[in-house]
Amino acid sequence: MMTPSPVRPLPPHPPPPSSAEPAAADAKAARDIRTLALFSGVFCRARHAERVKERVSGRGVLAPYFAPLKTDLCPECARTLLHGAAKRVLCPYDPKPRCKHCPTPCYARGHRERVREIMRFSGKRLLARGRLDLLLKYFF
Repeated sequence: MMTPSPVRPLPPHPPPPSSAEPAAADAKAARDIRTLALFSGVFCRARHAERVKERVSGRGVLAPYFAPLKTDLCPECARTLLHGAAKRVLCPYDPKPRCKHCPTPCYARGHRERVREIMRFSGKRLLARGRLDLLLKYFF
């Protein structure tokens, strides 16, 4: 008869990452989502001024990215922002290419054109208001 081997205790688990802010490796994704939220806010305030707006909050993997944001959007713009943020966080490429140069486009039908419309409209508005830092992001 064999004697059972002694049971070794499991090593302690590392503490879970803070849900208040994304990990350092995701800092670029967080910056991209902040920029997309800024552009979406400018677009929604100008084009959908009469619509009811609510605070946008992400769930699941998006929660840490949306916790520090205070963006109020109409449901249509919020859906576009959440879709773009999800695609940005789940992008399999490292470093992430620009969407227009990506070998495997991941945006759902219509979302890519919608994001392009938002970026084109808001980019002009923000540059006219003196946000040159956004122009630097475009080139670097």
